[in-house]
Amino acid sequence: MNEGAVSSEITMPYAKALMDIAKDNSLTDQIGVEVAELLEVLDGSEELTQFLANPLIDPEAKKGVLRQIAEGKVNPFLLNVLLLLVDRNRIMFLDGVLEQYQVLLRELNQTVLADVISAVDLSEEQATVIKERVAGLTGARNVELSVQIDPSLLGGLIVKVGSQVIDASLRGQLRRIGIQLAATA
Repeated sequence: MNEGAVSSEITMPYAKALMDIAKDNSLTDQIGVEVAELLEVLDGSEELTQFLANPLIDPEAKKGVLRQIAEGKVNPFLLNVLLLLVDRNRIMFLDGVLEQYQVLLRELNQTVLADVISAVDLSEEQATVIKERVAGLTGARNVELSVQIDPSLLGGLIVKVGSQVIDASLRGQLRRIGIQLAATA
C-alpha cells in the first residue's frame, strides 16, 4: 500500500467527522474558510509544521500552541478536532485532514478545483472567463481556481481539472510544432 493511501485512510475519517459536525450545525462553509486559513498558516510556517509533527514534543505543548493559533479565530468544533488529532497522535496528518475536508466541501457544493499555471498573473476578467469555461466543460456549479505563476511557459496557460489537462501555453504549442516537424522529417 502506498503512502498516499495510508495517509488517506487516516485523514478521511477525521475529515468526514468534521464535515458531519459542520453539516449538523450548518457551518460547512464557515469551517471551510477557517480550514483554508489554517492551511495558509501551516504552509507559511515550516517551524510550526515541524513542531506539531515532532513526536518528542509534549502533547500538552502542542495543544497550547494550537489554542494560541486557533482559539477565538476558528469554530470550537474545528478546534476540538485539532486537539483530538493531538490526543490520538495524528497531528502530523493535520494538513491531510484539512485538505480532505476541502475535497468533501467541494463535493458538497458541486465545486471543482481547477489548477491553473499561467505565465503571468491573471486579471479578474481572465479568471472569470476560465471559471466559466471550466464550469461548462465539467458541468460543475462552482469552480475554484488555484493559480501558480510559471514564467517558463512564455505565454498562455495550462489548466488541470482532475485528470484532464488543457495546455494553451506558448511552450506547449512550440513543443507540439517541434513534434510535428520531427515527424515529417
